Amino acid sequence: MDFISGQTLLEICKKDQISISTAMKQREIDHGVLTEEMITEKLNTVLTIMQNSATGPIKEPRRSIGGLLGGEAQKVNAFREAGQNVCGSTLSRAIAYSMAVLEVNATMGLIVAAPTAGSSGVLPGVLLALKETHNLDDETLRRGVLNASALGYILMRNASVSGAEAGCQAEVGAASAMAASAAVEMLGGTPEMCMQAASIALSNLLGLVCDPIAGLVESPCQSRNAIGVANALTCAELALAGVAQPIPFDEMAEAMYRVGKSLPFELRETAMGGCAGTPTGCTLSCQICGNCNH
Repeated sequence: MDFISGQTLLEICKKDQISISTAMKQREIDHGVLTEEMITEKLNTVLTIMQNSATGPIKEPRRSIGGLLGGEAQKVNAFREAGQNVCGSTLSRAIAYSMAVLEVNATMGLIVAAPTAGSSGVLPGVLLALKETHNLDDETLRRGVLNASALGYILMRNASVSGAEAGCQAEVGAASAMAASAAVEMLGGTPEMCMQAASIALSNLLGLVCDPIAGLVESPCQSRNAIGVANALTCAELALAGVAQPIPFDEMAEAMYRVGKSLPFELRETAMGGCAGTPTGCTLSCQICGNCNH
């Protein structure tokens, strides 16, 4: 069992009449030293870390090392619990959880880089929100992680998940595509629908730059994870409703990579452009650094 692209993955799923998560699990068994029981154990560990990082800061906010984050997830969650949220229950929960994970990351806590630390809030935000609002069991969540892993593997193999190489579209964009695909399978969609959702997700965030203030994975990273979950849930709903994306996932992944490589270096994690390059962004960078000559 192996697949080198979205198309070959779909061919395997169609031929064997299996889901993307099943294909990914079988690939891990065939190409590694893991048994099915070991994979389940590792997935449970991943989900436990995701759960802890997504809920911990809501109960006890954490101030980030750079000082740009701390308490945002708790505010969003409290806003929802007070019945004032603008978004629906699923999205509001996903936003709070995604932002909480970034607080944990920015305080040197334990997170799951899925696919990166800077985009680590998207997948757990979507998974945990759907679990709560759709009463999903742990096995469904494990399938979601496996599905997302398959998409992440393909993106890492054929494109990029690095902000320094291809901008935030390769981090939050990739995470959003992974989460969109996972959500579709978890809610009963076909492998084809999963790929549709992932392709739409990449297209929606195409060109998103990586411009962290002071070079820290804090701002605007946290709010972009919130956008990542909103994009993922939107794309999952579109795909499940039968809305077609004319561009196949593999072509969209290649387009994302080409766009990323064409971005100016100032917009690829150098903290020299975009949000980081604004007067306020520069001032904050100097305050955080405390030892620069700007």
